[in-house]
Amino acid sequence: MSDAHVALKGVTRVYQRAGQEPLEALGPIDLDLSAGEFFAVVGPSGCGKSTLLDVIAGLSQASAGTVSIEGKPVRGVVPESVGVVFQDDASFPWLTVEDNIAFGLNRQGMDAAETNRRVAQALALMGLNDFARAYPAQLSGGMRQRVCIARTLVLQPRLILLDEPFGALDQQTRLLMGDELLNLWRKTGATILLITHALDEAAMLSDRVGVMSARPGRFLEIVETGWPRGRDSTIVASPDFGRVTGRLWSLLRAESLKAMQYQTGAARP
Repeated sequence: MSDAHVALKGVTRVYQRAGQEPLEALGPIDLDLSAGEFFAVVGPSGCGKSTLLDVIAGLSQASAGTVSIEGKPVRGVVPESVGVVFQDDASFPWLTVEDNIAFGLNRQGMDAAETNRRVAQALALMGLNDFARAYPAQLSGGMRQRVCIARTLVLQPRLILLDEPFGALDQQTRLLMGDELLNLWRKTGATILLITHALDEAAMLSDRVGVMSARPGRFLEIVETGWPRGRDSTIVASPDFGRVTGRLWSLLRAESLKAMQYQTGAARP
């Protein structure tokens, strides 16, 4: 698409290993994300989901093909218009919640008034007002992840890349965090790419879900969910939700079995 926010053309990632055959981790991948879209990626373990995010973020270089964001080629770590949130708790334990959120703004040298305005806005949006002076050790895992998301949000990225951000949380908390993420997406208008292993999470949150094969990861199909923009976690009770998750699993089941065989050495990619 001509107005793609993110465009990947023929992208592959091959790891060279001393004394071993090269490992084909990813691709070839073709993908266009439109501005303001919520796109999720699911696939079997080891299929290259996180590698795909790293390539888009400029944390890993594609072995072949091209990656562009807003029409500009990605050649190294992406600019401030892109925010990345990983699964691991990346909050700084020696800083309060508000200081954690302000960290990136302070590094940019933003003036105090604008920093305070953005931090206050993020605290309110993420439901952290009552914990602004708390330290991460005093928070639940879900709340610490909200802090990490807020720290990314205040930088006002136009593209947000999420790598299993709720992976360590229980199912109920994941659904509630998903509601907060959808609210954030609607309010900011950002484009979001979410990597997840949870089919229900991908189905609930996304406009489209890219289903990847076993390694080397390629897109088997891109499934459109058809949800309204104003959706929330109540959608999991609808018959259409079962249809979408059923389609995702029908695509993934055979690939997940392949991935298990690769991991046990019973088969090779």
